Amino acid sequence: MELSLGFSPCPNDCFMFDALLHHENRAPLVDTEGLVFRPFMADVEALNKAAFAGELAVTKLSYHAFAHCTDKYQLLPAGSALGRNCGPLLISRREITADEVRSGKLRIAIPGVYTTANFLLGLAFPEAVNKVPMIFSAIEAAVLSGEVDAGLIIHENRFTYQAKGLRKIIDLGEYWESTTGTPIPLGGIVVKSTLPEDVKQKMNRVLRRSVEYAFAHRNASMPFVRAHAQEMDEAVMQQHINLYVNEFSVDLGGEGRKAVNTLFGEARRLKLVPENSNAIIVEEE
Repeated sequence: MELSLGFSPCPNDCFMFDALLHHENRAPLVDTEGLVFRPFMADVEALNKAAFAGELAVTKLSYHAFAHCTDKYQLLPAGSALGRNCGPLLISRREITADEVRSGKLRIAIPGVYTTANFLLGLAFPEAVNKVPMIFSAIEAAVLSGEVDAGLIIHENRFTYQAKGLRKIIDLGEYWESTTGTPIPLGGIVVKSTLPEDVKQKMNRVLRRSVEYAFAHRNASMPFVRAHAQEMDEAVMQQHINLYVNEFSVDLGGEGRKAVNTLFGEARRLKLVPENSNAIIVEEE
């Protein structure tokens, strides 16, 4: 069975998906149980919008976006970007206080309306409504040029902003962890609800094998990672992978499930998502 598979070109996604996509001597690096994948690579907000349209059978998306399309998709226990000390950062060129952010006067670049990063910004600073959506890789430059007053950075930019003379206003991951006591669920892998149950379970097993293979053969995925991160320093690639791929990427476990449900609960409390929005997780038989 062929499935469309959406994920980003970021190092953590390429690291996780390499083994289920690529072959050696015409054999998949991991047992795909008869599943064949048609990859679709795009920025996370583009993936979020594709999920809203139901365009992909399996896709990476922001957990905030997932809360808006639980009528179409279910969550896989494997493949999540979830953890501690890995949240988005609000950064600026000049020193900016939290009170200035609360004033609502700052123009803030965000990596997409439906990203978990934007959800966290709204949670910490509901008054900060003057937002400018743009692709995540353009945010540092927009802050440096003065196009915006501050920027919400994700992915590898947390490793590069200081070298460019930018400064941190707040770590929104730390804010989440101190407020909720749970790790921060950034992005997950979902499958279409209409797929047969056995296919959903196969998909989770295959993805888990792919992540486990990547951990066991850390250099195997690097050609794929480098091909889609050509301008990224090798050390930054490794930092990116080490930060966003962890034990929660193999399986959410109880702590990961609690974190996801906490995010959904906060989103419902703030009336940012439908009242009946719940994360249904595919469970293996």
